[in-house]
Amino acid sequence: MYNNLEAELRRRKIKRKDLADKLNLTISTVSLKLNGKAPITLHEAKLIKQILNVDIPLEDLFNPSQEAS
Repeated sequence: MYNNLEAELRRRKIKRKDLADKLNLTISTVSLKLNGKAPITLHEAKLIKQILNVDIPLEDLFNPSQEAS
């Protein structure tokens, strides 16, 4: 899961369905990608950053959270 990305989506009140529509993907695919179960391409990452209109570097926006062991 990408905590910084999720936080920015919440701040801008962008739902996964809205993001899926803008990326021309299904909600299921977006959920898999945001949960780290499917890869996010560089092209998709750049589009998401553009949709969010943030100055956060991609490596920070898409920094996966550390899961508890």
